[in-house]
Amino acid sequence: MDHTVKWKVGLHLFEEEGTTKARVVLDTGTTQFTGHGDAHRNPADPDVPTIGDELAAGRALDDLGRQLVDTARHDIEDIDAATASGRSARPGAGWPSPDRM
Repeated sequence: MDHTVKWKVGLHLFEEEGTTKARVVLDTGTTQFTGHGDAHRNPADPDVPTIGDELAAGRALDDLGRQLVDTARHDIEDIDAATASGRSARPGAGWPSPDRM
């Protein structure tokens, strides 16, 4: 079975009270996930904004990745439970509904 989808990702970086903050939003078309990350500079370290951006963005993407893996794990568990009980397996939150494919 061939399967192709396009997901939209937006990464937002901003400074707030000396902290670089990142928010990454993933839109699957049926579900939205948001990851968060931040980076704090030690006052003794040189001010290199790119490093804070990289750390905050990486942490936000890591948060997003964990959410996706958790969603997939729950979807698999739901399908396994439905199959074991004889019910028809319904896709979980992370899967598009059949009419959207």
